[in-house]
Amino acid sequence: MPRLRTVVLIAGAAVLAKRAMRRRINAAPLWPMPALDKPVSGRGRLATVTRRVVVTERTEPAEGVVRLRLEGTGLPAWQPGAHVDLVLPSGLVRQYSLCGDPADTDAYTVATRLVEDGRGGSREVHERLHEGTEIEIRGPRNRFPLVDAPAYVFVAGGIGITPVLPMLRAAEAAGADWRLLYCGRSRATLPYLDEIEKLGGSRVTVVAEDESGRPDLGLLAEVLEETAVYCCGPEGLMDAVAAAMPAGRTPRLERFAPAATAGGGAFEVELRRSGRTLTVAADQTVLAALRTEVPGVAYSCEQGFCGTCRLRVLEGEVDHRDELLTDAERGDSILICVSRGAGERLVLDL
Repeated sequence: MPRLRTVVLIAGAAVLAKRAMRRRINAAPLWPMPALDKPVSGRGRLATVTRRVVVTERTEPAEGVVRLRLEGTGLPAWQPGAHVDLVLPSGLVRQYSLCGDPADTDAYTVATRLVEDGRGGSREVHERLHEGTEIEIRGPRNRFPLVDAPAYVFVAGGIGITPVLPMLRAAEAAGADWRLLYCGRSRATLPYLDEIEKLGGSRVTVVAEDESGRPDLGLLAEVLEETAVYCCGPEGLMDAVAAAMPAGRTPRLERFAPAATAGGGAFEVELRRSGRTLTVAADQTVLAALRTEVPGVAYSCEQGFCGTCRLRVLEGEVDHRDELLTDAERGDSILICVSRGAGERLVLDL
């Protein structure tokens, strides 16, 4: 892997490109969302934006991976790192990173790998979403934004390339220095590999386990302070990248795996509107406890990503374990599928 060095942009054209990138990255944030196309309200939770899109193209960019082009009208703008919620025909809600071109205002592009032993979302995408299929989407949201930096190091594992790919294009267009370490079981399982190698040339290091084993992350210890490090992939890879960083440095990570939902002790939850109080055990989620009292409580992903189970917090401190809510939203909301009370009592608007 090439040494991870920053490049000072001193040429006039490069300086202009970097300024252009700064203007794009620091553009107005995408949250709060634009006006609703269709409000979906639920008892005790806030409205969520949904839009109708149609699958107009389906391809397979790698073994076990399906890429979908989703066309619709009035699609909000997005920036590298953003993701959307797909409301699947069964009602399941799953999150997928946008990996197309932000300049394409008529469509979003997502890609997903089939997870044989998963919870059914990826299988439904692979088996039921074909050209002509209409579905609903929510978002986009971005908790993995590309910051302005003179240099970047990206580490992607398999399908984790999807949020990273638009970042590579943006960094290249801006003339910024960047490197990519792209890992996977084999070259055949790595989506967009041809495009990436053509885009980055020697700046791209591909590590296929069937050829050379696991990647060596030791050189991350040499990353200079001004270099932004991004990683998306399996939990093990992200943990290894974080451990390989210099002391006091943390990478920017995109996680699409469940947070720890238990632990921290039991606590009480008061349902203010219904006048009921229940106990959430240390090995139980708030959602599981509520379903014994309110069987119809709304939920979907059970991973803290989709927002379906979002409730308003009236009193008490929350131990937030979701990957969705912004800091401002966490002031008065909780995703009950993963987050917990930080104290002895929570009061919810339910």
